[in-house]
Amino acid sequence: MNASVLPLRRPNGLRVLDTYCCGGGMAMGYHLAGFEVVGVDIAPQPNYPFTFVQGDAIEYIRAHGQEFDLGHGSPPCQAYTPLNAYNHKVYPDLIGPTRAAFEAVGLPYVMENVEAAAPELRSPALLCGPMFGLKVYRHRLFETNFPLPVPEHPRHVERCVRNGYLPTAERPFMSIHGGKHSRAWQRAACDAMGMPWIKVPDDARMERIQLGIREVCEAIPPAYAQWIGTRFLALEGRAAA
Repeated sequence: MNASVLPLRRPNGLRVLDTYCCGGGMAMGYHLAGFEVVGVDIAPQPNYPFTFVQGDAIEYIRAHGQEFDLGHGSPPCQAYTPLNAYNHKVYPDLIGPTRAAFEAVGLPYVMENVEAAAPELRSPALLCGPMFGLKVYRHRLFETNFPLPVPEHPRHVERCVRNGYLPTAERPFMSIHGGKHSRAWQRAACDAMGMPWIKVPDDARMERIQLGIREVCEAIPPAYAQWIGTRFLALEGRAAA
């Protein structure tokens, strides 16, 4: 992504290490809170909007974590999600090892995962789209080793379209999960999540559309990280300069 089209924000002089970064939903939120962001992922992330390093997240934390002011980790959720019951694959449980790596370097950290991972997380806070005015119900849990207040959680009263369908006046909320979706669906999902930089172009080929669908389906809305980042700054007695 061209840096000239990044949203404006006031830098705070702090750095975030964004591990298991995928397409950069959390990264953009930390950026909007004023942080400099470096992302790490084992897979290539061609649309990641900031500095990107391809590599093993845990190894990178242990080698470079001391260079950062805050760590973020979103270990893959497949080991915990109920959807895994249908494919019978074995996935690594990376929450514990990621926590241990952050603790080994003494880094304040945030770890995110799905609700089904609650038993693996320590006193996690829950965030959801309507807390931030987003038209998507997207529960995610966040473990932090610093206090994290949670906004009021509005009741889920708005109707939601089925996965793969575009929102309507009668059903204004989107269901954003994997599937064989259209370009129009991917672009609408990016709007619902607040992630315009991964919208697929109008002339995109099928491979690019599939990548964009995967990116938005795996993403966390930037508003979540912006909230977390600003709360961390308040605890540190720091404000954007």
